[in-house]
Amino acid sequence: MAITSSSNPAFIEATQYSTFILQNLHDGLLPNTFYRNVTDFPNGSTLNIKTIGSATIQEITEDEDITYNPIESGNIQLSISDYIGDGFYVTDIMRQDGAQVEQLLSMRASEGTRAIQETFESRFLDTLYKSQTDGQLNDTNGFAHRLVGSAGAGNEVMTEDELIEMRLAFDKANVPMNGRIALVDPVVAATFSKTVTLTSQVGIGASGPLFQQLVKDGFDKDHKFVTELHGWQIWTSNRLPQVPVGAGNGLVTTDFASVANIFMCVADDQCKPGMVAWRQTPTTETDRDISKGRDEFVTKTRWGDGVQRVDTLGVVLTNATATA
Repeated sequence: MAITSSSNPAFIEATQYSTFILQNLHDGLLPNTFYRNVTDFPNGSTLNIKTIGSATIQEITEDEDITYNPIESGNIQLSISDYIGDGFYVTDIMRQDGAQVEQLLSMRASEGTRAIQETFESRFLDTLYKSQTDGQLNDTNGFAHRLVGSAGAGNEVMTEDELIEMRLAFDKANVPMNGRIALVDPVVAATFSKTVTLTSQVGIGASGPLFQQLVKDGFDKDHKFVTELHGWQIWTSNRLPQVPVGAGNGLVTTDFASVANIFMCVADDQCKPGMVAWRQTPTTETDRDISKGRDEFVTKTRWGDGVQRVDTLGVVLTNATATA
């Protein structure tokens, strides 16, 4: 008797399933040290934060009255504005008949939490961007904190000039040198990899360790530039605000869809431009629906974000796709 596949089809399992579960690929998350965590906001929906103005210095003449100026103060507000979540369920029959169900639930919960974190980060970066006024220089002490790549020339890609100009703007605003961060799109990292000359004329000799690292890894590795440039510690992110054609700073208007690369100082809580108050950090709850025969899982979070100062914040608009 011959035992062949054609004579014994019942013993052929045509479809097989691997125990390997393929996950989504994610961009790296930024450190939570990039914003001020507001902890004195345990209840209510709006927090008022007092600000102090500058002192006015005057000349003094002997035996003449000095002018007494009122104390200048102001107020900024932070509101709890975002409430998002994720929900899914698994039926009893799926638990009974399925394979690797617990692993599936664990990975699905992680996927939901990750999506919430990415949404938070995207909204926070968008809040920083929207604190500036489009079509204006957003200057501090006469120096623009809003630039356009290549000063609007060509494909409007970022060059070293924008790093230098933004450094000067921060210097003139008395922003500390320590903790200066630039969040740029990966397109910008590719631009620098193409345009920065890797020769000894810029101090990067072919035998030097920095040259070898740049050739090996490129300008960015693990979402961070391998070296500081003009005082900026540069990170890459795919969650920066996307800006339509026609944005600008009053001097230059973009001709391409742009990405808003964000520059800021995070030296301490006094310097950080952004602030966040968590009313409910991402928390997962479970429930049982007896009538439908299923377990339900819900993850919720609630927070508010805002801008506490704009003099430690800068934006450079660059082409969203062009690298040269």
